[in-house]
Amino acid sequence: MRFSRLCKMSLLTILISLVGCSQSTPSADKDRPVMSISRAEYSEKLQGFWLGQNIANWTGLITEMDKVGTPETMPFYTDDDWGKPDLKAMWGEYVPHASHIKFYFQEQGQPWGSDDDTDIEYIYSFLHDQHRVSKLSAEQIRNGWLKHIYSETDAPLFKKFPDSQPQKENFLWVSNERARILMEQGMSPPETSDPANNSNSLMIDAQLTTELFGLLAPARADIAVDIALLPIRTTATLDAQWISQFYVAMHALASRVDSSISLKRQTQWLAEQAKGQLPTDSSAAKIYEFVKNQYLNNPDKDDWESTRDAVYQRYQLSAMDGYTYHQPFDAGINFAASLVSLFYGEGDIKRTVQIGALAGWDSDNPTATWGGLLGFMLGKQGVETAFNQTNLSNTYSIHRTRRNFPDQSPNQLGEDTFANMAARDLRTIDRVVVELMQGTVNTETNRWIIPL
Repeated sequence: MRFSRLCKMSLLTILISLVGCSQSTPSADKDRPVMSISRAEYSEKLQGFWLGQNIANWTGLITEMDKVGTPETMPFYTDDDWGKPDLKAMWGEYVPHASHIKFYFQEQGQPWGSDDDTDIEYIYSFLHDQHRVSKLSAEQIRNGWLKHIYSETDAPLFKKFPDSQPQKENFLWVSNERARILMEQGMSPPETSDPANNSNSLMIDAQLTTELFGLLAPARADIAVDIALLPIRTTATLDAQWISQFYVAMHALASRVDSSISLKRQTQWLAEQAKGQLPTDSSAAKIYEFVKNQYLNNPDKDDWESTRDAVYQRYQLSAMDGYTYHQPFDAGINFAASLVSLFYGEGDIKRTVQIGALAGWDSDNPTATWGGLLGFMLGKQGVETAFNQTNLSNTYSIHRTRRNFPDQSPNQLGEDTFANMAARDLRTIDRVVVELMQGTVNTETNRWIIPL
């Protein structure tokens, strides 16, 4: 069953609600429901998205590549390892990323540093606003990448740790790295993800660069996937593409889920609706069903480790469901790990981030995805409350990893602020609502009227 049909069916059976949304109001087409969403409250939720992503990204970075299922990295982390010393990563400089495994927070006065889990989304947000478009073209994507992302040769020297030897670093890996090289050669998306040109097109890259597009099309997963498709196809094909569409759809539908039910039920509903993006016979769809059923049939909902271990056995060792493991950056194995943290996290942002950081493989990527989604659902203040933090930074330094952006906050250490970033996204959503949804922006009430 296609995703659009699922949405139509759900509209007949669930109450459409959102914190900041009014009841559905009559439209010109009396048979077509609409949703009214507050732009002001959506701004606060977008700030929650950026904040949640950064907390989760930097927490997940502590354990990135520590545990990848190889003999030298076994056993996997468990809940018992939370708060204990971080072990060395089996990638990069083969050293621990932090002293201990714990939540990472950046306090006021210091900006959050950009990373590849957030900075390309920042680029896409900036490009949408710069070009004043609701949908980016292949040329705009290519030119934006070449302008704002360093090449392998012109990247500045970077020291990852105090004792590191400085080396050039453009903060691109696997499929992202290959795509930029192809852009230098004159190619544009979707050529840059064609397996004939990019042998890494089944890696995780698109999953961590495109979630934002779901939030640029509130309540309309069909529109969100459409505007995200070319950015996704910049680096991904087949299962990697469909998994990315799954994440985008979940983020779009977060504006449509019944907010009167528990966050556990909300996240489960979002996942069930978004799974329509995964073709029935695809490895991605089978991975989804396997992890979900492992969770549902496990009487101990704190025992996420048994499902992670089953994922390792089934997919990394046994090559089941049409999926063959190649490396820790695979879209498939990290999709499975992300679903473990989603289901067992049960809508609790702290628990979801904790499990994501401990689950293994490329742990910062799926962790950042769920931190952003739940951060959006909670809003900025809700994120601060969830983590019991009152002094978190609201600035973001894009120039840690990317280049050629105007300094939006010259009197602060951060290059930009979450409030500014949300404001840009609101302007893009205005265009999406009018141009692609045939909705309206009510300037008197500061609300969007979105046909569903």
